[in-house]
Amino acid sequence: MNEQLVQVAEAMGAKGKGILAADESSGTIKKRFDSIDVDSTEGNRRDYREMLFRSRDALRDHISGVILFDETLRQSAADGTPLVQLIADAGSIPGIKIDKGAHDLAGAPGEKVTEGLDGLRERLAEYYELGARFTKWRAVIDIGRGGDRSIPSAYCIGANAHALARMAALSQEQGLVPIVEPEVLMDGDHDIDRCFEVTEATLKQVYMALFHQRVVLEGSVLKPNMVLSGKLCSEQAGVEEVAEKTVRCLKRAVPAAVPSVVFLSGGQSDIEATAHLNAMNAAYDMPWNLSFSYGRALQAAPLQAWGGAADNVGAAQTAFAHRARMNGLATEGRWSMELEQAAA
Repeated sequence: MNEQLVQVAEAMGAKGKGILAADESSGTIKKRFDSIDVDSTEGNRRDYREMLFRSRDALRDHISGVILFDETLRQSAADGTPLVQLIADAGSIPGIKIDKGAHDLAGAPGEKVTEGLDGLRERLAEYYELGARFTKWRAVIDIGRGGDRSIPSAYCIGANAHALARMAALSQEQGLVPIVEPEVLMDGDHDIDRCFEVTEATLKQVYMALFHQRVVLEGSVLKPNMVLSGKLCSEQAGVEEVAEKTVRCLKRAVPAAVPSVVFLSGGQSDIEATAHLNAMNAAYDMPWNLSFSYGRALQAAPLQAWGGAADNVGAAQTAFAHRARMNGLATEGRWSMELEQAAA
């Protein structure tokens, strides 16, 4: 077993810390910049991410790793320092998004499969040389609307599980810890029980595929969705029910050999994502480190505070540090709304 992979995988979900997902594609970050009326130029993207990565106290104390987009891994700060070095100097682990996005799955209308395996071995070798120490690949699993149980199909789940396992094996071959991200989307009108059913089926298929591809689980990280009601469902499950069903689902499907489970926020509000994570860590004993790998739920507040203005960098870094600290507390089950409001 590769001890370096194991050490990195354990560190990525360490108590008090979690992962900043700063790997937005060009299209996604353009939408976020549009919301604050800032042009999505290479320079503006660099300035924004440099601002986050220079939040040294937040990274040192509460951010175990940062997922980067290909462009960002190659960029340097305004003073010439590689952005990946800023992250490492703050004591955080640099990582890289390696998939090429979700595309229509042939023969399965309305379903997606993530692509990007072609040439991946060579890209991974380059990413390691550039300073990355972990990878991330996102699969997208939708749930049918109006009670349609044909989506997701077993075909869709199987195709995405196979791709996740292929990328995980290739990543470990190159000395990189794979973050395996099968996201069951919360879009739709399904209830929490349907989300539980689909999430359990997906995770079981993913771990069977990882077994077949000889992936070392101790040197991997899982990034799943929480078990939630669909956004359009008339009955929204409360915090305690989300925590209980998410933990129960993970215990049914995720081997104890996996060291770290880092949740995606998946469209939840900042506070919801923190509250759900806190409830799990406060009430349940689990074999994995249970942490976060949030994008929007860590970045929405600092993005608004920044607004593209250099004069607002300090305020934006303060907003980022606050969200990082609140989620760090949630990994230990020590967050509360009182602390949230007191800090604000």
